[in-house]
Amino acid sequence: MISSVQNPTIKALLKLKQKKYRQEERAFLVEGEHLVSEALRFGRVKSILYTARYHGKIDLKESLEVSEHVLEKLAFSKNPQPIMAVCHMHEPELDLHQAKRLLLLDNVQDPGNVGTMIRTALAFDFDGLILSSNSVDLYNDKLVRSTQGALFSLPIIQGDLAKWMERLKQASFQIYATALHEAKPLAAFPAEAKMAFVMGNEGNGVSQEIQKSCDGAIYIPIVTAESLNVAIAAGIIMHHYSELK
Repeated sequence: MISSVQNPTIKALLKLKQKKYRQEERAFLVEGEHLVSEALRFGRVKSILYTARYHGKIDLKESLEVSEHVLEKLAFSKNPQPIMAVCHMHEPELDLHQAKRLLLLDNVQDPGNVGTMIRTALAFDFDGLILSSNSVDLYNDKLVRSTQGALFSLPIIQGDLAKWMERLKQASFQIYATALHEAKPLAAFPAEAKMAFVMGNEGNGVSQEIQKSCDGAIYIPIVTAESLNVAIAAGIIMHHYSELK
């Protein structure tokens, strides 16, 4: 059992709490039995760490036992579950010729919002999600936890959104931005074979540059509120067009 945070292995893992080192090592930490189980199911686990408190169903063969103190240092939550995993990052394949529905995120910063949209995209059978480079880090701990494991089963790419939109257009996608002004209501856009929807920054919406590259702008008619939370809006749009897929 490892009981010191000065242990070289633990010191290396602690660095994964920072984006810079996650990118260098192409690895990230997940916490709790459910996320570890999902990571195992999709073959993403490099190693498992646990404490003596763990009595779950995950096979701990060749896993590393650590003290409660060490786990608390590695974990992100105040009262961590007694099991964690080190997972490797995955470069998913996104087949644009087979895909029909995609969600695009432009400079979305809140990890909880992004995690919720990833989970919702999986629930409504979207084919993938493209996150702009200036959005929150895909492997932010709050984001990972809020996906509830959907991160492992849905193709998700983080990169240059403008370049990806060019590729989508070459693959016959119609791309629609969400907007509050100079937009048409959801019902004005009938379902098409291949559609992608851009959700924008929580405060500023979709950037002008990205909007100019879209085929239209959508708004969701609401009664009294000025606007909807971006994850809620995305859920409404995904539900609407998933039924018309």
